[in-house]
Amino acid sequence: MNNTRDVFICDAVRTPVGRYGGSLSAVRADDLAAIPVKALTERNPNVDWLALDDVILGCANQAGEDNRNVARMALLLAGLSETIPGVTTNRLCGSGMDALGTAARAIKAGEAELIIAGGVESMSRAPFVMEKSDKAFSRSVNMYDTTIGWRFVNKKMDKLYGTDAMIETAENIVDDLKISREDQDKFAFWSQEKAHRAQQNGHLAMEIVPVTIPQRKGDPIVVDTDEHPRRTSPEKLASLKPIARADGTVTAGNASGVNDGAAALLIASADAVKRFNLTPLVKISGMSVAGVLPGIMGMGPVPATEKLLKRLSLQLHDIDIIELNEAFAAQALGCTRTFGLDDDDPRINPWGGAIALGHPLGMSGARLVTTAAHQLQQGNGKIALCTMCIGVGQGIAMVIEKV
Repeated sequence: MNNTRDVFICDAVRTPVGRYGGSLSAVRADDLAAIPVKALTERNPNVDWLALDDVILGCANQAGEDNRNVARMALLLAGLSETIPGVTTNRLCGSGMDALGTAARAIKAGEAELIIAGGVESMSRAPFVMEKSDKAFSRSVNMYDTTIGWRFVNKKMDKLYGTDAMIETAENIVDDLKISREDQDKFAFWSQEKAHRAQQNGHLAMEIVPVTIPQRKGDPIVVDTDEHPRRTSPEKLASLKPIARADGTVTAGNASGVNDGAAALLIASADAVKRFNLTPLVKISGMSVAGVLPGIMGMGPVPATEKLLKRLSLQLHDIDIIELNEAFAAQALGCTRTFGLDDDDPRINPWGGAIALGHPLGMSGARLVTTAAHQLQQGNGKIALCTMCIGVGQGIAMVIEKV
């Protein structure tokens, strides 16, 4: 077996990212995931899709319409053969990137040649769930909103590590690293400005496939643009109130959104590239994951990146693009400052980050890689690092290289 098999991303597309309760809230998660999967089949007519080895999608919720293996549902809804298998993976916020890494490992190992991988999340349609009573005939039950955060908390887990909400974990990093509210708002404003430019010059449109939503009356609604970006001003950001605590610094303006979206990428071996006359966009160099304390989960990208760069014999100065998921400006700055980067390093999220574009949990990792791949294709360097924090204290990182 050849243990050095190259793995290529040959196509990468995504839906627009919808706002919470926005245009995409009318679309089920399985239908949403089917859209970029189907787009890949239409964009690559030379592929014998019966030769597809697997469909791997990340999804963090899986408590509602995304239950029962949303990857399998999506591939069938996209028109792929019932002979094609599918699996859904869950590493919370890192699920979409983990799906790509799982696909890459299968191909490197020689167990697959062609895989569609990506991620999906409909946070608008995340259901409420009700626990079962612990006593017969009990009238005391709890209901949880599954959109984001803890539910069905293990008391032992809470005692050992705490169960801080995501916003509180960002405030913990603020306390540890003394990151000012002003610096967080500057970073958030920068993210919005970059995303606005990328929308205006058509860069983001290159990676987006539209979502068509039928209406009972009139023409269908076509959603072809990210909904979350909001042009703002430093003054407006400074006026927003903290969310977690009165003396806090994390606001709706310097945090990522609650969003809907899906992405899918075509992952292939060198043999599959040749067989189906595909054109590689980038090569997947590697992926790593690492753990940190749950209370500072936002720092996860640091050990994950350090682990991966060491394995690949790279350093941060070798990286041309850094797609760092902006769960919060506080955690993004916590990571970049720990890396020794300037707050406004031009390599960081050149087309905007999750504060502007949004953060559909299971999709985001695949979105980062999709965006980075398209940036490399535009001639913006040769090597990209994609990295993100993960709830309950993890980080994930992937390096891709222009072919």
